[in-house]
Amino acid sequence: MNPISSFQSLSPEVILQSLESIGFEPTGRCVPLNSVENRVYDIEVEGNTRYVVKYYRPGRWTKSQIQEEHDFLYELVQAEIPVLAPIKNTKHESIHFFDGVYFAIWPLRTGRIIEEIAEEDMIQLGRLIGRIHMVGKTKKVISRPTLDIKHYANVALQIIEDGGWISNQNLLKRYQSAAKITFDTYESILKSSAVPFQRIHGDCHKGNLLYSGDGFSILDFDDFIEGPVVQDFWMLLPFGGKREEYERELFFEGYREFCDFSTSWLSLIEPLRGIRYIHYAAWIAKRWQDPSFPNLFPHFGTEEYWEGETKDLEKMGKTFQEESQDREERFDSGQIPPKEELSNKDFFWDWEG
Repeated sequence: MNPISSFQSLSPEVILQSLESIGFEPTGRCVPLNSVENRVYDIEVEGNTRYVVKYYRPGRWTKSQIQEEHDFLYELVQAEIPVLAPIKNTKHESIHFFDGVYFAIWPLRTGRIIEEIAEEDMIQLGRLIGRIHMVGKTKKVISRPTLDIKHYANVALQIIEDGGWISNQNLLKRYQSAAKITFDTYESILKSSAVPFQRIHGDCHKGNLLYSGDGFSILDFDDFIEGPVVQDFWMLLPFGGKREEYERELFFEGYREFCDFSTSWLSLIEPLRGIRYIHYAAWIAKRWQDPSFPNLFPHFGTEEYWEGETKDLEKMGKTFQEESQDREERFDSGQIPPKEELSNKDFFWDWEG
């Protein structure tokens, strides 16, 4: 039995069999939901009750890592935070196994995906993220990854290097050099600002926000990780002029009701964005044998693709070096560095990971 083959060839018949194996009586209704990494379905069982079934991609997470995700969600539910936690069976188990693939059953929650966050919702959203982080910092991760250079960023870069994805050696050297500047900047900021690490959502973008009459809910903790709290809101917050600054302050007003936050940590945003570029490329590379990936990302792996990625990283790196030099010059001259102003860049890079 090959788990990857079983996962890639999941059929309605196999899905219904997997549900029957844990005591469900499916009606036959099985609607696929939008997910690239895992396989997710809206299913119906006898009594017209609908659930969401999530089949985990084999080889990504171990059973203990999946269990840690579930346990974190149960902690959040216990704290009355609006997240979706998997349903346990009579043996208090939330992880099931069929034909080589782990899967879990989730309650179905209706609502609408957020495209734009209204100004009046910013305080509420800040409170929600703050409450999640308040629970997140009560424990350390056990088996989940840490968003650091050694265990996260370098691993992603090595996947690209070892796979020979950038055949042009000059381009490869440029990409590696730009990546190193990004990584060094990230580590330098972590050290100089004493940024704490804790349990976070890890992939908190608008696509994982659900809005209903009860307010916001946070979905999909599949990328749950240990890292800096900035990772959980840099893709949510607006950046630009005075209006955007005002909206950010509303968010932090709500956030600080539950957690401390230093504005100096916002300097992590650009290196985090660069790390995300590299991690995203490695994510596609690792799954290239899945037939759906070449269809979804036809441009991936071309020299044009890597040239664009490299230029983006080099542009970031140039900014990092200029800012570092400016800080050194001001320090040497005894001047107090001015408060950093964030530029109107595209922080909301679209990744449905």
